[in-house]
Amino acid sequence: MPPSTVRRLRRPSPARAFAPTPARLRSLLPTGLPTGLPTGLPVRLPDPLADAAPAAVLGVAMLAERLGAAARFEGRMPFALALTALLTAAVAARRRAPLTAYLVATLALAVEAQAAAPSPISPYANLLGAYAVGRYGGRGRAGWGPPLVVVGVAGYFTGQDVAVVMPVGVLAVWLAVWAFGWAGARRLAGQAVERRRAREELLAEERARIAREVHDLVGHSLNLMLVQAGAARRLLERTPERSRELLLEVERTGGDALGELDRVLGLLRGTAPQLPDSAPLPEPGIAELPHLAERMARAGLAVELHRDTPPLPAEQDRCAYRVVQEALTNALRHSGAGRAVVRVVRRGGTTVVEVADDGSGPPPGHRPGRGLTGIAERAVRLHGTAECGPGPDGGFLVRVTLPAVSAR
Repeated sequence: MPPSTVRRLRRPSPARAFAPTPARLRSLLPTGLPTGLPTGLPVRLPDPLADAAPAAVLGVAMLAERLGAAARFEGRMPFALALTALLTAAVAARRRAPLTAYLVATLALAVEAQAAAPSPISPYANLLGAYAVGRYGGRGRAGWGPPLVVVGVAGYFTGQDVAVVMPVGVLAVWLAVWAFGWAGARRLAGQAVERRRAREELLAEERARIAREVHDLVGHSLNLMLVQAGAARRLLERTPERSRELLLEVERTGGDALGELDRVLGLLRGTAPQLPDSAPLPEPGIAELPHLAERMARAGLAVELHRDTPPLPAEQDRCAYRVVQEALTNALRHSGAGRAVVRVVRRGGTTVVEVADDGSGPPPGHRPGRGLTGIAERAVRLHGTAECGPGPDGGFLVRVTLPAVSAR
């Protein structure tokens, strides 16, 4: 068939090259904690305990240092103990209120250096606060970290007889610790954005997949039922027996549709759908094509089926069936075809699914609808191509080409 006579369907660009499943969707949703944790995995401390633990350690260390050097404080011991309490509280609150906690710790440290004897342990409490501002302060508050660090270091060393290298080195360390916290926060924020984007893409893919399933199922079944019901109505008075057969076929088609609909809705529930007193419904594949051809023939469309391909992987098998189902439904419903030829064959390194009918062909300016768009989406998801357009001898042709992959 000349390429110019076939229109290549617009191929969407899905974010994943595989079909999302309910299990993968559930993996992205919050779940309860397991009842038993495997041995060897680290256990995360609760946030209050994780906040209080370093505060308690630093508080005890500062208190021991104060009491061990009581003579150095003379009558300022109560004042020094109050500053110790403020520094300890600031460390405990560093995650819940990072900027406020750092301001309190910076003021307490500066007052201690100017009005009491400087402690060798107190600066570490302030260092934790600098990290917390960068890590937990958010984009707005975290930006206050560097100027506050500069002010705090200047306040601490003002009036002290130290070499200039000391405050410069302390300033560099404090800024580096703040930057480390800030970089960690930005990295985690970026990961959160990526997880959210992946979750949204996955949910969108899953909605599109279920929409295709429902469209294929409901569109095919309802079209068959409408054609059969219309024929039964026209033949009701002339040939009641034929009308009865058509109505029985409508009933069978409705029953099949109900079973498949239950399976599709089971995707949403994440359960294996099962009708009463029956085994779980299998996924349709090319093994069901003869049954599909029989149903179409009873509805008035003669189907010639040619199958020459080794067993296909499950997803390609389902894709081939749905392509044939949609193409035959369109031929029956829209083109007025009386005959269609279906080919599922292996050609070189590809598997080709073709459906050609003898109907009226596409009208001028024809644009693919939801069914043909769904065919293209199925093909793209499996790294294949989809084409549609007028056939070489008239009518309408749908061709899907998939990479040849052997079933395991």
